Amino acid sequence: MPTTVADQLVRGLVDAGVQRIYGIVGDSLNPVVDAVRRTGGSAKGGIDWIHVRHEEAAAFAASADAQTTGTLAVCAGSCGPGNLHLINGLYDAHRSGAPVLAIASHIPSSEIGSGYFQETHPDRLFGECSLYNEFVSTAEQAPRVFRAAINAAITGGGVSVLTLPGDIAELSAAGTMDPIAIPSTPIVTPPAADIQKLADAINNAEKVAIFAGYGVKGAHDEVVAFADTIGAPVGHSLRGKEFIQYDNPYDVGMTGLLGYGAAHAGIHDADLLILLGTDFPYQQFLPEDVTTAQIDIDPTKLGRRTSVQYPIHGDVRATLNALQPLVTRKTDRRYVEKWVDKHNDLMGKTVGAYTRNAEKLVPIHPEYAASVLDDLAADDAVFTTDTGMCNVWTARYINPTGRRAFVASMLHGSMANALPHAIGAQFANPGRQVVSISGDGGFSMLLSELLTVAMYKLPVKIVLFDNSTLGMVKAEMLVDGLPDFGVDVPQVDYTGIAAAAGLHAQRVEKPEDIRSALEAAFAVDGPALVQLITDPLALSVPPTITGEQMKGFALAMSKVVLNGGVGEAVRMAKSNLRNVPRP
Repeated sequence: MPTTVADQLVRGLVDAGVQRIYGIVGDSLNPVVDAVRRTGGSAKGGIDWIHVRHEEAAAFAASADAQTTGTLAVCAGSCGPGNLHLINGLYDAHRSGAPVLAIASHIPSSEIGSGYFQETHPDRLFGECSLYNEFVSTAEQAPRVFRAAINAAITGGGVSVLTLPGDIAELSAAGTMDPIAIPSTPIVTPPAADIQKLADAINNAEKVAIFAGYGVKGAHDEVVAFADTIGAPVGHSLRGKEFIQYDNPYDVGMTGLLGYGAAHAGIHDADLLILLGTDFPYQQFLPEDVTTAQIDIDPTKLGRRTSVQYPIHGDVRATLNALQPLVTRKTDRRYVEKWVDKHNDLMGKTVGAYTRNAEKLVPIHPEYAASVLDDLAADDAVFTTDTGMCNVWTARYINPTGRRAFVASMLHGSMANALPHAIGAQFANPGRQVVSISGDGGFSMLLSELLTVAMYKLPVKIVLFDNSTLGMVKAEMLVDGLPDFGVDVPQVDYTGIAAAAGLHAQRVEKPEDIRSALEAAFAVDGPALVQLITDPLALSVPPTITGEQMKGFALAMSKVVLNGGVGEAVRMAKSNLRNVPRP
């Protein structure tokens, strides 16, 4: 039987299947940490305490743990600065729909409101990045709040925050905590009338396109079969890539700044566009004059990005199963064949141009390095990716297989996420290869987590794309007509730092050495880092380039030249102009 409020909380977490808590110990958190210790660890049916070096990393790790397992993950921080550090990772977890519970310990309850040492108000601060956020003020209240927080995170798909003063955590437990009751996920099927209206619209349209997002998870075969029936090319968002790109003969790539292939042009050429489980936020990449249907399990997302004539509230899989018998197979395949052929052509001429004849190019073209990584990584690898140019290389060159998993800060867009995400993913998936695709900007922000990887001998493989610049910011500046400024940093010997921490580490400057370096890292029974020195002038070229973007880029280049940077402008042109999409 639980003897303290902290014991009661930890016992509730054990009952919910939690095996790990990521965090850093601290005075106000000590009662909870000691309750974790007394469980004996996961090997004895209890909970392991995972000591990270920064609480932000704890929240990122819990986010990846939850995303790759679909089960509740937990992080914790001591009062004031300790739990404040959690907030960025919790934003990422919440926006990603990861079931995470955060324990924010607090100053002594009698001191709240007095300006006490390290006083903050977690119950106010975490409101925007949580779906449940409550302050525990008595032992009698605690069990119901604990249960509600656990239930909310699991069933709501998001973050719950418990603010728990240290003195309350030490109190004797009062009452009992009812067993955690988690219902099965319901299947939502739209009304028959809505299904029929959409079926009629599909049957009356000559050219139908599909744009798929994260919501097609678990519905791959249904989407492909539906696309076959209606002759639709299938584009996807970054979050949807993992679930729909593989084994899909109708795939036409991705739109947006990170995009590639024929998705952008294909969806703009449609008579009817069907958005499947996507809340793609960049409305400038969506057509304004195409009749649009949207299917989503969350009705608040219907029509909030673009005008929708057929709003359908329902599960993607259930809705497609209901639609399939009502639509007539389109015998004219010219539309889908046009855009699939165009996509294949672009993948060879534009996206493929980055990797052709790149075996001798120095500095290393990051696109080529990513393609080699794709070849060598395990068929069921978990990839975690830093925000920025690493997301571009992952989106374009790391291919899903139906077994691979991808974790990134795709909605919150935080830097420094890849390494701590990899920590959580590896703890949660001890038998799988976990690859952190890190950029030097994000990697350096939470560089201390190398010590966490080394301490636990986690077999995380860190592939560091080191261009000594903030590449995405550089591209943004140039498109806006600004010369790049404040984005470049001196070279750092990350290989030496990793080796000093006890990791296998190798620096690669020549493209012909990439394959052997990655093979050696993957063969190591433990953590490894491969530092790839890549071209800082290799920028992301979107699938559709506007006149304003070209104007901005030209203006920025003229400013660079006028400021004496003729050589830099020429080198940038050589690195990128061969990859500009051409008709």
